[in-house]
Amino acid sequence: MSDKTFPFSREKLEEIAAEIPTPFHLYDEKAIRETARSMNKAFDWVPGGFKNYFAVKACPNPSIMQLLKEEGFGSDCSSLPELEMTDRVGICGEDIMFSSNDTPAEEYQRAKDLCAIINLDDITHIDYLEQHVGIPDTICFRYNPGDRRTGNAIIGEPTEAKYGLTHEQIFEAYRIMKEKGVKKFALHTMVASNELNPDYFIETARMLFQLAADLQKEVGVRIEMINLGGGVGIPYKPEEEPVDLEYVSRGVQKLYEEIIKPAGLDPMRIVMECGRVITGPHGYLISRVRHLSQKYKSYAGLDASMANLMRPAVYGAYHHISVPGKEDQPHDHVYDVTGSLCENNDKFAVDRSLPKLEEGDLVALHEAGAHGYAMGFNYNGKLRSAEVLLQDDGSFRLIRRAETIDDYFATLRFPGASVPL
Repeated sequence: MSDKTFPFSREKLEEIAAEIPTPFHLYDEKAIRETARSMNKAFDWVPGGFKNYFAVKACPNPSIMQLLKEEGFGSDCSSLPELEMTDRVGICGEDIMFSSNDTPAEEYQRAKDLCAIINLDDITHIDYLEQHVGIPDTICFRYNPGDRRTGNAIIGEPTEAKYGLTHEQIFEAYRIMKEKGVKKFALHTMVASNELNPDYFIETARMLFQLAADLQKEVGVRIEMINLGGGVGIPYKPEEEPVDLEYVSRGVQKLYEEIIKPAGLDPMRIVMECGRVITGPHGYLISRVRHLSQKYKSYAGLDASMANLMRPAVYGAYHHISVPGKEDQPHDHVYDVTGSLCENNDKFAVDRSLPKLEEGDLVALHEAGAHGYAMGFNYNGKLRSAEVLLQDDGSFRLIRRAETIDDYFATLRFPGASVPL
């Protein structure tokens, strides 16, 4: 069973909150680095080299990207701002994977300028790319296996997904690119999100390894890099177990020996694009209890809202809640833990057993380090919160200040105001 104890003291949180008012997202640098290193170690056997392209969408902050760059990670980008952020951190070339859909020409152009690996999502994008940008020397395609695989609740079934090329299209796409003079080929898929079954990722490797062998045989292209995608889940609930990456690695290595080597594709690069599993467990939304109320139920109202962490409201997702300083008190009070938006689904927890709360108590919502701040919004005029990095030496650093009302108004044009276009 996962350990859901909060790793920092109430005193440390109060020290941070004295300088940076709640709510804020707090990231644990040491733990993020340890997770990155454990992933690299698990796959250090890969003959052509292993790299995780951190999914920028999970936690788009340059300070987080910088420390992961120091651990040997690249960037998985899906938009122009993500490409620009990656460039400003100093990640370039084939350390960038650009995967997007319904992509405008200027984003393809920027990816090409950065010499990123462009991962096409649709066979019709070949003509679009050639017309607007030109054909690069390296190309990748995203494979949609259709009914050959099942998806999961978050990403949906492959046959219903807008992403990727069908089994028949994938062969035609590589044939076209070979004729157009592409020199290096890669292959990618992404068929699950937040998946906790380690065998799922091994079977994904089997599928892609066999597809690479078939492409070599039928089309005459040599796949030099396989991107197994991301989707590695994290144990949000106390009873869940983390994915054993060593187990996954051993399974992938066995398939490499069985499929890749006999097909003459060794050495091959094997990469992933994990975001959630890298930062998710090591980020927390820190908030204070603002109001306690009793209606037909007991409510604990926080100074955070779903604008800071929308997963519970949108997905019905579970996020564990700790009350630093009250760890040893009995969890004998039941609350709906809510925010202040004018929406009744603005709840972080429903009927959650917690210690007796008091106004001003600090609370920490766990597993908020991925798809937490990144999915925030400004509904009801709520301002985006700060992000804080707790560093290896125990000091803390502001890595994104909180928004101000002036920030919120910056793009507005008030009637009668004289502003530059």
